[in-house]
Amino acid sequence: MRTLVIGDIHGGLRALHQIMERAKVTPQDSLIFLGDYVDGWSQSPQVIDFLIELNTTNNCIFIRGNHDELLLHWLKDNKDNPLWYKHGGEATVMAYEEVDSRRKKLHIDFLESLQDYHLDEKNRLFVHAGFTNMNGVAYEFYPKLFYWDRTLWETALALDRSIKPNDLLYPKRLTLYDEIYIGHTPVTRIGKTVPVQMACVWNVDTGAAFKGPLTIMDINTKEFWQSEPLNALYFDEKGRN
Repeated sequence: MRTLVIGDIHGGLRALHQIMERAKVTPQDSLIFLGDYVDGWSQSPQVIDFLIELNTTNNCIFIRGNHDELLLHWLKDNKDNPLWYKHGGEATVMAYEEVDSRRKKLHIDFLESLQDYHLDEKNRLFVHAGFTNMNGVAYEFYPKLFYWDRTLWETALALDRSIKPNDLLYPKRLTLYDEIYIGHTPVTRIGKTVPVQMACVWNVDTGAAFKGPLTIMDINTKEFWQSEPLNALYFDEKGRN
């Protein structure tokens, strides 16, 4: 049995199908999704349908992303959010024009069930964006930072590699967990399209919202499988580009 972690999907159901096939996922595999299931490509509702169904055959853990929270607010309150529209929400709103009230209720239930983070028995943390409290996730004062923070990844990126973990100058946040798996900030920003490890942090968001592939990775072996770039799978759409 494998434990597989999946990066930000952003409405790209075709890519999700590809990585499931390429990784040869079976019901014996446990799956940890790092959030941002929606916003970008045109199949956000279908992605949620797929995940709800997948949860009936596999052991799945679904982490909350910031885009999932934005969708939840829109589904429950139906309030316009122009800033959200500019960051992938417009495609989602248009896709939901074809979704009936029964399915919307199921999606609301799914979005409300998402976890802020998951900490496994081997002290490996899974969280969409990060955390800011120096004592760890259990002490985070502002839960929204679990799906909005970028400072954890920026700290790992900027860390002087000559500083050792037992040094007083080493960031304490990077000593608390054996491994931390995140999405949220695409590695395409640093010119990469594969999972990137910095210190103990693994970033698995390989830019599927834009022109990168979607990634699924075995957390024990670090083997990974990727889809085609999303702009090639949705050649007639703009995504978040």
